[in-house]
Amino acid sequence: MKNNNKHTYIISIIILAFMFFIFGFVSWVNAILIPYFKIACELTNFQAYFVTFAFYIAYFVMSIPGGILLKKVGFKRGIMYGFFALALGALLFIPAALVRTYEIFLIGLYIMGTGLAILQTAANPYVTIIGPIEKTVQRMSIMGVCNKFAGIVSPLIFAAFTLKVTDSDLFAALPTMDEASRNIALDELIRRVILPYSILSGLMIIVGLFIRFSVLPEIDTENETEELAASHAGKKNIFQFPYLVLGAIALFLHVGTQVIAIDTIIGYASYMGLDLLKAKAFPSYTLTATIIGYIIGIFCIPRFINQTNALKICTLTGLILSLCVLLVPGETGFGSHTIQISICFLFLLGLPNALIYAGIWPLAIRNLGRFTKTGSSILIMGLAGNAILPLIYGKLADHIGLKQAYWVLIPCFIYLVFYAFHGHKITSWNNKKKTA
Repeated sequence: MKNNNKHTYIISIIILAFMFFIFGFVSWVNAILIPYFKIACELTNFQAYFVTFAFYIAYFVMSIPGGILLKKVGFKRGIMYGFFALALGALLFIPAALVRTYEIFLIGLYIMGTGLAILQTAANPYVTIIGPIEKTVQRMSIMGVCNKFAGIVSPLIFAAFTLKVTDSDLFAALPTMDEASRNIALDELIRRVILPYSILSGLMIIVGLFIRFSVLPEIDTENETEELAASHAGKKNIFQFPYLVLGAIALFLHVGTQVIAIDTIIGYASYMGLDLLKAKAFPSYTLTATIIGYIIGIFCIPRFINQTNALKICTLTGLILSLCVLLVPGETGFGSHTIQISICFLFLLGLPNALIYAGIWPLAIRNLGRFTKTGSSILIMGLAGNAILPLIYGKLADHIGLKQAYWVLIPCFIYLVFYAFHGHKITSWNNKKKTA
């Protein structure tokens, strides 16, 4: 989309950045919800990771319906409906907490995921199309900074609402309590989520109405240039674009590795003897590394390195760091505790992960023309990797240990290296390749 009104362009970028902040705020609080629900609802590792499954499987189920909704009502009205869905899902936390029923929480999380599926299906094409395609990673990096900064503050805000300085004693005493006393304590613990999620629900309604009537322009992805229309001759559906389909798989694996590096880190720290109160800030270390990666992207792409080469470097770095998590032995001091050095490599994994998403998106959605909305939906479906891979990690963690479960990262990064070097160039399934 070409927009000669610089003022509108700047305001649009600010609105989109605000939206990505909200995406991060709502999504990354799962990092502390997982261990919180594990304690309050007495869950196994596998059961606890249904938090991410319920939240992100909605991306897979609802992305295509979300794309249809956007076609029918337009981007801005669709964004409003997405925020309303977020509000409804947050509101369900109230009855879920009152009866301490994990399944109702999961329904609420699924509805929130549905809202985010609609919002992401709308927001990512905006970021891609609203300016020059060669600067997409730069814009995506700005959005990423906002998203991950929200990820740093949201667990801390949640903890401020729900955790008390005396909770370490409570967590230690829970196994020794009789059933009646334990139920009373756990009921009180879980009901602390009511206030923050009630506030969140109200704010989402206000934000949805604000964006609906903002200056954010509608974007037109239906009209194609003559050259682009000619290149699409004979193409009847989105699956005739291999680089898009392979890109969706890459996004599936990438976001899964990202959420594993962030949402499992508190549990991994507990394996080293740190309780929830001490480990609550650990996700922020990985997210801080991610923000640093985004800042590097903002200043270096495309000025010093193009976005494709940046993707190659980041996928290789992610593979190396994942191997280090698994294979590098040793311990280091952390405050009054001793932790394994491997967790430091888990922190650092945020650095290359920052630019992988931003690198995949423009390569996968380029030159889709009238297929852009559907293509965006397919890519958003890839975000279901956030749902599936943490469950695989949780199952492995229950059987082979929290550290060895990180082997799930290795095949993911191998595929990401393939897409960065070769997969994005494939424009036909019959082995005819064109360089992007």
